[in-house]
Amino acid sequence: MRQLRSFPCRGESVGRARRFAREMLGAEPPQTLEAVELMVSELATNCVRHARSAFEVSIELSCGQIRVAASDAAEGHPTPRSPSPREPTGRGLLLVGALSDEWGVEERPEGKTVWFCLSRGGPDPKGDGR
Repeated sequence: MRQLRSFPCRGESVGRARRFAREMLGAEPPQTLEAVELMVSELATNCVRHARSAFEVSIELSCGQIRVAASDAAEGHPTPRSPSPREPTGRGLLLVGALSDEWGVEERPEGKTVWFCLSRGGPDPKGDGR
């Protein structure tokens, strides 16, 4: 099952994207839902703050995996930063990398898509793959 929702380039769209994820994934375990909501917030914030574009969020559920993608109209290839402890921003993609099983960026003719995948059942709280 796959659902797609479009959002305008406005700050309140971040919360709306998070609610969309919660609606789609309400039956998932709480740790999965929390991780996805945080990662959706980060991707949506990047669309509004850096891409300065309207964006679409797609959520696809398969038997064992959740795939979430945020597409915007801006060019460029986002990369994780290494902010100093005093910098208040710049950790979004680091969080996505830490919480997801995998993530990436796909360039499109009219912008880009940043995506992540997470096993249904949530991130591994031990971080050791078991």
